[in-house]
Amino acid sequence: MVRFFTITVLSYTLFLSAQAQVSKNEVYVDKRGRMRWQKDQSEVYLFGVNYTVPFAYGYRSIKALNKGIEKEIDEDVYHLTRMGVDAFRVHVWDTEISDTVGNLLENEHLKLFDYLIYRLKQRNIKIIITPIAFWGNGYPQRDEKTAGFSSKYNKGQATVNENAIKAQENYLKQILQHINPYTKLNYRDEPDIIAAELNNEPSHSGPKEKVTDYINRLAAAARSTGWSKPLFYNISQSPFYADAVAKSAVNGFSFQWYPTGLVAGHEQKGNILPNVDRYPIPFDTIPEFHNKAKMVYEFDAADVLQSCMYPAVARSFKLAGFQWVTQFAYDPLATAYGNTEYQTHYLNLAYTPAKAISFLIANRVFHLLQRNKEYGSYPADSVFDAYHVSYNEGLSEMNSAKEFYYSGTTISIPIDEKKLERIAGVGSSAFIGYKGYGAYFIDKLENGIWRLEVMPDAITVRDPFEKASPSKEVVHITWSDQPMHIGLTDIGSDFEIKGINQDNNYQTKASSGSFAIKPGTYLLVKKDKTTEKWTGEKKVGNIGLNEFIAPQPFSKTPYVSYTPVTEVSPGKSFTVNAKIINISPDAKVTLTVTRGFGPPAAIVMKKTTPYDYSAVIPAAEVTTGFLTYRIIIKDADKYISFPGGHEGDPYSWDNISNETWQTFVAAPNGKLSLFNATTDRSRTNAYFPVFTRNGGAQFTSGEETGQLTFRASSPAIKQGQVMGLQLFVGDKIKYRLPEVSAYSKVVIRARTIAGQTGKLKITLLNSDASAYSAPVELTDQFKNTEIPLSAFKPDSSLLLPRPYPGFLPLWFKASSFGGLDISKLDKLEITAGNDLNADQYNKPFGIEVGSVTLEP
Repeated sequence: MVRFFTITVLSYTLFLSAQAQVSKNEVYVDKRGRMRWQKDQSEVYLFGVNYTVPFAYGYRSIKALNKGIEKEIDEDVYHLTRMGVDAFRVHVWDTEISDTVGNLLENEHLKLFDYLIYRLKQRNIKIIITPIAFWGNGYPQRDEKTAGFSSKYNKGQATVNENAIKAQENYLKQILQHINPYTKLNYRDEPDIIAAELNNEPSHSGPKEKVTDYINRLAAAARSTGWSKPLFYNISQSPFYADAVAKSAVNGFSFQWYPTGLVAGHEQKGNILPNVDRYPIPFDTIPEFHNKAKMVYEFDAADVLQSCMYPAVARSFKLAGFQWVTQFAYDPLATAYGNTEYQTHYLNLAYTPAKAISFLIANRVFHLLQRNKEYGSYPADSVFDAYHVSYNEGLSEMNSAKEFYYSGTTISIPIDEKKLERIAGVGSSAFIGYKGYGAYFIDKLENGIWRLEVMPDAITVRDPFEKASPSKEVVHITWSDQPMHIGLTDIGSDFEIKGINQDNNYQTKASSGSFAIKPGTYLLVKKDKTTEKWTGEKKVGNIGLNEFIAPQPFSKTPYVSYTPVTEVSPGKSFTVNAKIINISPDAKVTLTVTRGFGPPAAIVMKKTTPYDYSAVIPAAEVTTGFLTYRIIIKDADKYISFPGGHEGDPYSWDNISNETWQTFVAAPNGKLSLFNATTDRSRTNAYFPVFTRNGGAQFTSGEETGQLTFRASSPAIKQGQVMGLQLFVGDKIKYRLPEVSAYSKVVIRARTIAGQTGKLKITLLNSDASAYSAPVELTDQFKNTEIPLSAFKPDSSLLLPRPYPGFLPLWFKASSFGGLDISKLDKLEITAGNDLNADQYNKPFGIEVGSVTLEP
């Protein structure tokens, strides 16, 4: 009796203690699986980034530049705040802060992570930690020798080896109870750490019940510390084990989304908005999946520079029911000039300003858009609520009563200027005229006083998704004075501009709303208004009034950024537009052009902005054959010529540099190449469902020396499988527009392999993602097949690069079809294998394609 009473009291005491702990948590998961704020029971919505500077290459790269990492964190966290970020997640490199049995190491990496948490907390950015990463610290370099259990047990062993599991249990207990020296709180009690994802992208094997047991052991280890916040576990990494994960004792599940694949090695071009049209979740048939919270630990439209993607992603996540979303990964300011950390991702306020503003808009989408509301399918869902995304305009936009944001020049008019409080953008809009290349932010402080923040110009000079190097600059930063016009009625047309960030003493007065501005932070003050209250360290939300962070230029060497046009129409003038950095304002820039015959022509290039130069090659010079040309810069008494960056007088008899760009000039109404296997292979997105030793997609030898063909083959094609390719062709069409109306057919040179007959499907996609297809019958001999444009009918198309995870849709069909328009042609697609005769399946099958052309 006494023993029972003692146990009952003890149990009740533990219950009260647990309840008290729960009440301290900022977030809980309700019975319906929704994360809610304790303070008012409203639903949680947080949108942010991963950021890795305390660990691995992020840490090493900053050290290599001899920069203080705490200062780097301060600067990056400010920029994240400026972008609206309110969520942070990272997979902690356990291998750097643990030993082989899971003891926590109190070292510099852990201290820097503590410092980062401290700084995020000051900006009201919420945190989910993923304590276990399962891998080494090398990428993109080789792994270093580290002490952690992940250096002893690989990703596959970590979830099945008993000693590895014990090390993880020990480590979880210690890290959740670790006291942050900056906040004086342990991670368990830190209110701004709202949840934990137990580990990062686990690799499971063996019986399903063992997977459930493994997850429950980790969850029990965490909860044994008194942790009562939500615990998440990845369910999308290994869909085969989804039911085993769902049966575990966690509060929610984590997902990822890479809708354009990863590591293309080049910029992905064309309309990719269909890839982010929606995120269907396939686990609804699992009973235990329901009533659990859902988060996205990583996402990104990798290898994409377009600024129209992020709001569409956020819309799709909101429709799918996610409450936490964090992009992977934000680039540190110190190394963003070269995009070296994760070359397939690129996001930084200073270096990718249009994407940063798009990200700001996406944050607002995720917070404000109604959950589960349908807006149709693309392109119908390009406009949703207060938001607009446009591939053709290269634009994301938010236009609400209080906020007006745009990632590129827009003609939209704010819906209510009198209520407007915040403007952010790149380029110009109805109220703001700006020709600079950086982002700017305009925030209302009170009637007649606004805060203006202007970032320096960011000029993309190389493809940032190519192979990276710390010695290679992909985006160049320049601090230039730029003309600006602000037409806000609230401050009038003759307002004052006062610099307020450190060392910024610039002051001027607008004339009819126009003035010159350089990077910095300013007060815009209506005539006769006083600014006494707007001084010093005053805060505006989570932003300091006088804060300003921006990088200095990485390179001082002259450089010309120009991508030559492959082919142009004959007898039409041809404009060469180039970006040129690091030359003096009065430098002379000349385009020298050589035709197939006659003497070279020298054309002075006109400066249209501080970095943009253009020259028009007259129509009379654009004759059939080809043009070779180069740009020669004479700066003071020095010459430098491009391509190649060769110094020295190019006209000197002993100058041996002869690099040039080349552009072909087509014959009148000549063929237009849409696909050439030899020249387009590096730009082609190939697709094959299962690569084997005897099957896959590749480029192989063609019919003649120096030629290639695209080959896709399977040793035993299965019903429903598809193979093929997709290629952006909008750039090829752009410079042959005068001849588009003359084209009446597509000609494809292709064959089957393995001695079979068969067919493929050729698809043309307009820039609105509407697809039009036609079948092509093939034999095992190469031949040219003509398909009239009138034969192309509305159809679906592949989503390439293939979205990840693999359960996401492979096919897309536009919500509207306005008819095939060759002048708006965006992509070419070739597919085979999914429409064969029944007797052809489970046998060898393949195709080879050499070329596709448009012809009169």
